[in-house]
Amino acid sequence: MDNFIFQNPVKLIMGRGMISRLSEEIPADKRVMITFGGGSVKKNGVYDQVKEALKNHFTVEFWGIEPNPSIETLRKAIALGKEEKVDYLLAVGGGSVIDGTKLISAGLLYDGDPHRPSCHCSYPACHRIGDE
Repeated sequence: MDNFIFQNPVKLIMGRGMISRLSEEIPADKRVMITFGGGSVKKNGVYDQVKEALKNHFTVEFWGIEPNPSIETLRKAIALGKEEKVDYLLAVGGGSVIDGTKLISAGLLYDGDPHRPSCHCSYPACHRIGDE
């Protein structure tokens, strides 16, 4: 095995009622794009909790990230994010929403420098999918 050093500064906030902490975790001056899948978060109450937590933030929503999202869908999200000048992404949903939002993050900043990091927060709405 080769020697290596791995540093992964991650903050996990998990548990009942923790969605309300989003307002504390996302700086108030950020322009937040919230990404969603097909709408299960509206049925299970997560959507209302997220909107309440971010009521004092600028937010724009992108809906419709499908399972194994197509590049066409994600390009639409990137275009919306650029149009709205978002500088923070919040993925609310399952693995495909979270993974798609990672590509959106890169696409928002792509202007010849795709390696510049952006802020990205995820709220897995499903458990046992490995995205925690």
